[in-house]
Amino acid sequence: MKTNYSNIITSVNFLANLLQQRLDIFFGKTESAAISFPSLSLNNDSSLLCQLFERKDVTAEEKVIFLITLVPHIQPNFYDNIIQQYLPQGGDFAEIGGVKGSSQRSMLPTGETAQFILAGNSIEKRLEIQQILLNKSCLIKEGIIQLEKVKDGEPLMSGKIILSEEYITAFINSTDAEIKFGPDFPAKKITTQMQWEDAVLNNTTSSQINDIMIWMEHNAKLLEDEVMKRKIKPGYRVLFYGPSGTGKTLTATLLGNHFNRDVYRIDLSQVVSKYIGETEKNLEKVFSKAEHKNWILFFDEADALFGKRTSVQNSHDRYANQEVSYLLQRIEDYPGLLILASNFKNNIDSAFVRRFHTTVYFPMPDNKERLLLWEKSLPVNIKIDPEVELADLANKYELTGAGILNVMHYAMLKTIAANDDFIRQKSITEGIKRELRKTERTIA
Repeated sequence: MKTNYSNIITSVNFLANLLQQRLDIFFGKTESAAISFPSLSLNNDSSLLCQLFERKDVTAEEKVIFLITLVPHIQPNFYDNIIQQYLPQGGDFAEIGGVKGSSQRSMLPTGETAQFILAGNSIEKRLEIQQILLNKSCLIKEGIIQLEKVKDGEPLMSGKIILSEEYITAFINSTDAEIKFGPDFPAKKITTQMQWEDAVLNNTTSSQINDIMIWMEHNAKLLEDEVMKRKIKPGYRVLFYGPSGTGKTLTATLLGNHFNRDVYRIDLSQVVSKYIGETEKNLEKVFSKAEHKNWILFFDEADALFGKRTSVQNSHDRYANQEVSYLLQRIEDYPGLLILASNFKNNIDSAFVRRFHTTVYFPMPDNKERLLLWEKSLPVNIKIDPEVELADLANKYELTGAGILNVMHYAMLKTIAANDDFIRQKSITEGIKRELRKTERTIA
């Protein structure tokens, strides 16, 4: 049995003990008026569960609330089995709250369940638990658990306490929490297997990227200063601009790799909506998930969302400008690295540009840089024909790094298909023609 499973069993037994204590008090089976927290000693197995319980900013009550949400995913009839011991004849037990699931008949916990287990009939304590569930818990703020909204007029605590989907498997199987891309989360994690030495950037661009790296490495220490903490916002906003294929996305992912941070690219096709207010709602799904996870947010082709505002001529323009106002506030409040990418700096609204810490230009590579890119694109296991002059290719054809890689990919596939030992000039030339046609250019 994995150590994490033993920790889960220990945690389930811990919660069962608390619930039984509360039921003993309620049904008069003990003279005690309050529950006592039994010792919860977990094996230090570096699991997400163990990490959560070792956090000093998570209170004992929050840990219990977390277990209340986790248990149904491990033992669906957990609450029903324990309650049945006290009500052998059956019947509802309204005091514990809970609702029946739509896909199964066992009880699912609500805010009332947490109040009953942790507070019993103490009004003061019940209000404390309510405050934790409504806004105070770091588990709520970090999106680990949430209190389901209820219909108007119904008690707030009658909403289900839900463990976020990405954490269910992570806590049980000790894996990383992965959020699924889709309408409920319009962003996708992007990665690269390339290294910094694979990127070819000019000196100015490299220097500006180094400034970003300095912020990522040292800003947290700066914010330990009480004066600076009041004056400086914790996040960093950057505009990457320049032609497609010049390394904007690659640089974002390399920054993520270097600092061991996830990079999420926001899919603007899933975000931007013609319906009033929907764009803000879609973006909030990303920001609310990201702000406590130290992610790098990457808005590719940002013109669609951060483009220049129009003068107000009708109600639609007014709402569009309200959307921009929301964006301005949200990107300023984001505590991590936020990167906007565009082909043209002038396409971005000046209100956003003023809020960037830096704007980084990714130009077309010059001759020397193109030669480096050609050299770095060569495979290990396939030789290139000695007659191919890479310097000549670099001088003659104005291609981006992505374009050169596409050409070599095409040429290598042609070489393998022909069962040839060498990458020939003909295959490279054909690849260049294909690449130039994308931008309606031809070989002279």
